[in-house]
Amino acid sequence: MRKKLLPFLLLLLPLALAAQTAKQEILENPLKGGGVYYAYPVTESLNTPAPAGYEPFYISHFSRHGSRYLISDADYEHVVKTMEQAHKDGKLTALGEEQLGKLNQVIEESHLRGGDLTPVGEDQHRGIADRMFRAFPQVFEPQAEVTAYSTTVLRCAMSMNAFTEKLKEHRPQLSIRREASNRHMWYLNYHSKVSDQVKNNDPVRKADYTRFTENHRVNPDRFIVQLFTDRNYLTAEQQTKLMSGFYDIALVMQDMVTPVSFVELFLPEEIYEFWLLSNAHFYMGDTTYGRNNMEMIKNVVPLLHNIIDTAEAYIHEGKHGASLRFAHDGNLIPLTAILKIEGCYGVTSDVEQIADVFQNYRVAPMAGNVQLVFFRNSAGDVIVKIMHNEREVRIPAPTDMFPFYRWADVKRFYENEIHNLGME
Repeated sequence: MRKKLLPFLLLLLPLALAAQTAKQEILENPLKGGGVYYAYPVTESLNTPAPAGYEPFYISHFSRHGSRYLISDADYEHVVKTMEQAHKDGKLTALGEEQLGKLNQVIEESHLRGGDLTPVGEDQHRGIADRMFRAFPQVFEPQAEVTAYSTTVLRCAMSMNAFTEKLKEHRPQLSIRREASNRHMWYLNYHSKVSDQVKNNDPVRKADYTRFTENHRVNPDRFIVQLFTDRNYLTAEQQTKLMSGFYDIALVMQDMVTPVSFVELFLPEEIYEFWLLSNAHFYMGDTTYGRNNMEMIKNVVPLLHNIIDTAEAYIHEGKHGASLRFAHDGNLIPLTAILKIEGCYGVTSDVEQIADVFQNYRVAPMAGNVQLVFFRNSAGDVIVKIMHNEREVRIPAPTDMFPFYRWADVKRFYENEIHNLGME
């Protein structure tokens, strides 16, 4: 019996380690508990030199917009209004009064900016562009053909502008065609009716998530007692809503410039529990959740076709330059899955295992991005390396030169992925 169990236990070991890693990471760095609000993790990128004789000539890039404010002013205001009313009623503790003062500072920055790019977001894209230029200056040599396309959402267009302006600071004569129009929405931000139906109306999926939220409901008692002199001042529903609202504000502060913090109001374990719910929401709604029948992955087939076809045009026409694309987390998350980037395409139908196979702060932080960097030699042989958030990553295509892959192998691998989805 022990011999039969051993292979099964060995299969479970990576899942256990992954879950432990996700929890430990958030306990050590609660800002990761912001999930898709995690500010872009700037680290020195590993940049392995290309094999002898190969020079970079083209970059195919896709990025999420940079750090933004909470999606609506109302996400800040309902917390502030609750605290202001408690102040008027004399129900705030000294700590509660202190938090209200800090919230008023936050409102000064965020007012009428719901969903907008923040200065932090601008700096993220300027930094990524700066590192791209310094690492691959040959791509931007004279006569480079550079295009930059974004969705019609302002924060994406602003991200595009920050990125391209930094490139032009390095090379003022660089000509960049920039567009934020419906012309590019069909591949930058495509969502089929079937995927929308699965995401919004599938009863089994809804039941799974409801059960998960009930299993991981955060008790607000400890949190409320810190702020209110009367633990019964708010109803149970109001307490839960207020704690959740404070969590959203606490974790978005890393994306803003106002120098205040609310993370200290939470235990790290509470932040982890809130993150579990957010992480499950994005996994079930945007990527390889087992009950989705790969419909969310099918949404990025037009984008993958665009990546392949545009790269082929640069290769066969002997051009150099870059294709820069700016969209959203709901596009980046399934893109990393269809590209089969390590750590981004795990499949499970068990909501309790989602944290084992997917971590949204790793896949799609603010300004999260994918870069395919192409190199060629004098014989016209083309190789490519794939970078996720500026880190060299593996895909399941064959290679004997990691982090580099032969483009022909990568192209064939992705065409097979499209074929397997029935989306040719």
